[in-house]
Amino acid sequence: MKREGQISVNSKNMFPIIKKWLYSDKDIFLREIVSNGCDAIKKLESLQGIGEAQLEDGYQPKVIVTIDSEKKQLIVSDNGIGMTEDEVERYITQIAFSGAEEFLEKYKEKSEESAGIIGHFGLGFYSAFMVSDTVEIETLSYKEGAKPVHWVSAGEDSYEIEDGTRTEHGTTIIMNITEEEQEFLQESRIREILHKYCQFMPYEIYLNPHDEERPVYDKDGNIEKNEDGTEKKRIVKPLPINDIHPLWLKAPKDCTDEDYKAFYQKVFMDFNEPLFWIHLNVDYPFNLKGILYFPKQLNRMEVMPGQVKLYSNQVFVADNIKEIIPEFLLLLKGVIDCPDMPLNVSRSFLQNDGEVQKIAQHITKKVSDKLHQIFKNDRPSYEKYWNDISAFIKFGCLKDEKFYDRMKDILLFKTIDGEYKTLEEYPKAEGNKIYYVTDENLQAQYISMFKENGLTAAVLTHAIDPHFISLLEYKNPEEMKFLRIDADLGEALKVSQPEAESEDAKKAQEEENNKLIECVKACLPDEKLEYKVESLKATEIPAVILLSEYARRIQDMNKVLGESFAPEGQVTLVLNSENEIVKKIPSLTEENRKLVCEHIYDLALMAHKPLSAEQMSKFIARNVKLLELLAE
Repeated sequence: MKREGQISVNSKNMFPIIKKWLYSDKDIFLREIVSNGCDAIKKLESLQGIGEAQLEDGYQPKVIVTIDSEKKQLIVSDNGIGMTEDEVERYITQIAFSGAEEFLEKYKEKSEESAGIIGHFGLGFYSAFMVSDTVEIETLSYKEGAKPVHWVSAGEDSYEIEDGTRTEHGTTIIMNITEEEQEFLQESRIREILHKYCQFMPYEIYLNPHDEERPVYDKDGNIEKNEDGTEKKRIVKPLPINDIHPLWLKAPKDCTDEDYKAFYQKVFMDFNEPLFWIHLNVDYPFNLKGILYFPKQLNRMEVMPGQVKLYSNQVFVADNIKEIIPEFLLLLKGVIDCPDMPLNVSRSFLQNDGEVQKIAQHITKKVSDKLHQIFKNDRPSYEKYWNDISAFIKFGCLKDEKFYDRMKDILLFKTIDGEYKTLEEYPKAEGNKIYYVTDENLQAQYISMFKENGLTAAVLTHAIDPHFISLLEYKNPEEMKFLRIDADLGEALKVSQPEAESEDAKKAQEEENNKLIECVKACLPDEKLEYKVESLKATEIPAVILLSEYARRIQDMNKVLGESFAPEGQVTLVLNSENEIVKKIPSLTEENRKLVCEHIYDLALMAHKPLSAEQMSKFIARNVKLLELLAE
């Protein structure tokens, strides 16, 4: 026989869960309570706007946070709509009943102003129990003839309600802080939390406000005196801890460059000026406002993370939520305000929300549009910015195919001559080869030889560049092939031994080269090393090391995996037949030949990669020995 029943929830069992698991960060309780205060003010202003409430003259909406260390109380008070006893019973004692939702439903046709109300779930108030033994409410409704109400609960299955003492409309939440959470009675800690979550809330917030007496100074900096000789005093009113009119809410046309820079420094404590910025201001098809800054990269060898703050109606929600901000845009700094985003946002909600995906796509498009605008209208500035923004753009191309398609025509390559070329403009070598440099200091020898031969190479020194060039080769297999500058020097420079005049001369030249190789090979311990003799135009360079592009990429990949591997037969020592020292190697004594060959090899190796500790020790010892020989 089937029976139907109703699932019941015991509040006594719910409160331990609320206290421990309602929010991942415990300090968020203060954001919830202050947000509720702002909602209460917003509701009152909305009712006043449709003629259902009358505000007193000189009404100043505000939320006041007070710490009472003696009583171990943290108190949040607003002068908003307040509650009647019936409303306290309905909104507070029914867990998850949303007063905000009921208010929006009731007045949505009468007032557009109500759209700014923050709360959605009705659980925010109960976050106070995460840090409190008991929570009290003192409230007085704006309604004429309403009586003040006092409510108190220890967060179990019971509460007490009676007449209150409040004389002005609004609500006061009194949190009696537990022994374990005494940090929330420290002014510095509360100020930190308010700054984090409430820095841009829409109504003024004051922390422990009080008037101050300060001396009055004359134009010369002296304290002015009263007739009786006492110091003149002036009353200084307290300042709110928040900015109720953040820059992102203003129209871009009303903001100056100085405004943007000052806001950047204020929010991110970064006193390096941003390169440029994008002001987002969208009302349709979704509501989105914000500012994204392109910061100056202090370390151009690494991908430096940025910080994008997500707000909902000026209330801080979280940092760097990649479901809304595409991962590669997290290299930027900025603020995004999505008023339709709930404060209790979850990753699963964001991943499955179609509007969120549209917002992310819109932000990406606005960024690419801005970059195209700068490239088209002010290419010198775009080139000037490139070293700072290239990592962000390359990362974006790797992470987002649509972003790559938008950006491919304005990707730049800086050459060893200091010029900036797009892929279309870049002068490719035979076979669509693009030679590149990964370390301008280490590979200075190769760069010098390229320049002497009228060739160029791209400077790709960032950690992201190996992945980026692989992407370009994958996207353009017939149009480009990347080779590091030390991968195939003979092919790049088109160098070789001068053509012999006769077969006998050719044979003699070949025998001479083989003899030179055998002499050098006998002096060097590396059996995997291959040898070539070529005529390099740079006569001062005795030898260079070459490693095939394929082998080097395999080697780099294995380093990432914590291994060290170079395929056999891929490393080549190219001896310069035009160098005077190399020419003399066969005629040297055995001892001096070994000394010179090892030294030439190490010099070539140093231009290819850093020496190991053991190699460097031997190199230094050999230098000392060479100096001793010169001194004899």
